[in-house]
Amino acid sequence: MIDGDSCLDDEEAGAVMRAVARQLKLWREAAGLTQAEFGRAIGYGEELVSSVERGRRIPRPEYLDAADEALGAGGKVAALKEELAEARYPKKVRDVKRLEAEAVEICSYNNSVVDGLLQTEEYARAVFASRRPPYTEAQLEQQVAARMARQTIVGNTTARPLFSFVLCEATLRRLIGGRMVMREQLERLSEVARLRNVDLQVLPLTREENSGLDGSFRLLKLRDGGAVGLSEAPLTSRVFSVPKETTALDMRYGIIRAQALTPRESLDLIEKLRGET
Repeated sequence: MIDGDSCLDDEEAGAVMRAVARQLKLWREAAGLTQAEFGRAIGYGEELVSSVERGRRIPRPEYLDAADEALGAGGKVAALKEELAEARYPKKVRDVKRLEAEAVEICSYNNSVVDGLLQTEEYARAVFASRRPPYTEAQLEQQVAARMARQTIVGNTTARPLFSFVLCEATLRRLIGGRMVMREQLERLSEVARLRNVDLQVLPLTREENSGLDGSFRLLKLRDGGAVGLSEAPLTSRVFSVPKETTALDMRYGIIRAQALTPRESLDLIEKLRGET
């Protein structure tokens, strides 16, 4: 399997890919193999091998494993997987992932869909599939893979960072992907809500006051004492770190948490909705 070109739309990913492409070409030539011969040896067509060596395609881990074995590289080619791991994903995803890695606390409010860090794979696929204009199949799978890769931070056994999620009740009732997908998503939320470093709250639709009507946002509190806010709207997203703005966002989030159900009450509601789905 080979990833598409869409990841190579920024300078950083392009530089990494060009360096890997040069290494692969040098190893193949040192082995005295043509692109066609090399392709047959690893189970890929000559055209795909050429695309990889020209830096137009990102090779997946199994491609590099097969190349390492065919070239007798002793793990040196396979080791390139680490360099390509993040370059495979869109720049925006890489940037957010780095910020999340630096955070000591991540606060999130969502009123349209379940937060990406909490989504099951099928739920995420349904969310991305609803996009208009639609993604190509390769782009869709890339977006889903990127979202799943970010989720490793939630299961971190060091209990860091701390997470606080507030979900509008509408996100739990909206049957994205159908009943089975939504049931699995509610099961996932039930599991995450029990983690030691996670507070998960639901803001009921019956609340007369809702300070989150302006839309979904996230607030990342960093190790150095600073903070970064992220907000998304159709066709655009915004990242800001000006203290005046992040402080205002922090205040808004505190009010939203106060308006929401407690974590225990929220878990009870999630279980109730799971039984109804």
